[in-house]
Amino acid sequence: MLYELRVYDARAGKLPALNDRFANHTTGFFKDHGIGIVGFWTDEIGRSNQLTYMLSFDSMADREQKWAAFAADKRWQEVRSETEKDGAFVAGIQNSFMRLTPYSPEP
Repeated sequence: MLYELRVYDARAGKLPALNDRFANHTTGFFKDHGIGIVGFWTDEIGRSNQLTYMLSFDSMADREQKWAAFAADKRWQEVRSETEKDGAFVAGIQNSFMRLTPYSPEP
């Protein structure tokens, strides 16, 4: 199993809208495309404009195929265009790819 950790730096004042879009749209599209959702987090202490989430895939090839299908989904493109008509939500994205150690419990 391959895990992808993604950290979004939201633009000033846009984190609530970003969270709303994930809750009401993006997670559904992820599920439609077979993208495994491990969890979503916001910072309790520290930067208040970050959304961190983790996804799971069978392999890097699986990840590439599923992300490509998600990005090409006309419904997603429409939602993104509509929700960002007053400006983009995200200023930057960091991502890491990880595998569990042999002694780690499954998430």
